[in-house]
Amino acid sequence: MSLPALSRRHFLRGAGALLTLPFLESLVPGGTLRAAERLGRLAPSGAPLRTAFIYVPNGVNNAHWWPTAGGERDFVLGDSLAALQPHRDQIQILSGLGHANANANGDGPGDHARASATFLTGMQARKTSGRDIRVGRSVDQIIAAHAGPGHRLPSLEMSCDAPRLTGNCDSGYSCAYQFNLSWRTENQPVPAERNPRLVFERLFGAQEDRLDAEARARRSAQRASILDFVSDDARRLQRSLGSADRDKLDDYLESRRAVERRLASFDQFHADPSKPMPAGVPGEYEDHMRLMADLLVLAFRTRSTPVATLMLSAESSGRTFPSLGITEGHHSLSHHEKRADKLEQIRRIDAFYAQQFAYLVGRLREVPEGEGTLLDNCLLVYGSGIRDGDRHDHLDLPVVLAGGAAGATTPGRYRRFTPRPMCDLYQSILRLHGVDTPRFGDSAGLLPLG
Repeated sequence: MSLPALSRRHFLRGAGALLTLPFLESLVPGGTLRAAERLGRLAPSGAPLRTAFIYVPNGVNNAHWWPTAGGERDFVLGDSLAALQPHRDQIQILSGLGHANANANGDGPGDHARASATFLTGMQARKTSGRDIRVGRSVDQIIAAHAGPGHRLPSLEMSCDAPRLTGNCDSGYSCAYQFNLSWRTENQPVPAERNPRLVFERLFGAQEDRLDAEARARRSAQRASILDFVSDDARRLQRSLGSADRDKLDDYLESRRAVERRLASFDQFHADPSKPMPAGVPGEYEDHMRLMADLLVLAFRTRSTPVATLMLSAESSGRTFPSLGITEGHHSLSHHEKRADKLEQIRRIDAFYAQQFAYLVGRLREVPEGEGTLLDNCLLVYGSGIRDGDRHDHLDLPVVLAGGAAGATTPGRYRRFTPRPMCDLYQSILRLHGVDTPRFGDSAGLLPLG
């Protein structure tokens, strides 16, 4: 291994395994940041912007979701978002943003399908359950096309539900609309990966053309940690790093090892043929979401991708929440008819999802990067394509931003906008990634983020 030739995208190799490293200042020769500058926004430390979109279904209990008092800076979080209190200074709550193209607009029922189809595209979905689907290109895929080249993955799509591409899921709308957030073209969705093991392999498994048959067979048979295969390379590298980077590498490798241990435990659990879940998918929903969050952190930490999507659950989800004592399906509860008992259960579901988002925010905030944290150089967009599940409305959507966006945002605010397109936010995010497009979806202008 020749250290002078190392770049910020160095890999550890061994026995057919390939391991992407986090950013290590000791390995950056002068001038190597110019390539990153061409890919999108850089923080003062030279760190690139990474953006993730996290989706929750079926709307929220609005009485408890929005801040209950205060102004832009002294807002008081509602019960549903209380889990974000430790990160209050790192979030922005946005009101007034909506998707008019998720309304029926003459197409009749099907709001759940339209909600997810429009969420990242801003476009009206063609009402069809056949192959002639059409909606629009999603914001994450535009970012991927611009900033993705040079990364291991141009984009990363994840979900806690299995993807569906065919069938009639909602009043004549194809299941492709309801189960996919990302659209490479107006009629080509990008299916998300549900299995954490397969996400892990996409991120850190060696590319097939770099593995000989013997190495592939050995890894498959032993199910060994990738870290075991690259350990010699890692030891040589650590001797050449400064003390701060040695600590950073140790912490990163331990984080990787912890994720692998959890995956291995799920693999062993699901080796029992009486249990139908595929290997790598936790049996508990919260475990699944948090494992996906940890994989997202690793993807951003290693700068493996500039953009990701994570659908925590698909629209019309009938998921129950036994750990919360909720046995009725989420979708059924969302049609609450203003019943207090159903609204209370929705509030608890909203709070549960906010806890998972807070976990992701906290994990990103724990990772040092440059003079700040990984969260400082990320932008997370968390929200739903429906405001109130009983009304099926798509204006004034529940939206939270987290992170400093490589110095482009001023978090710690509750921002109330007069009604305007959600695509204004996306237009601004595209601009942060260096995409200068005159219009996205139904955008009417840039949404100020600073």
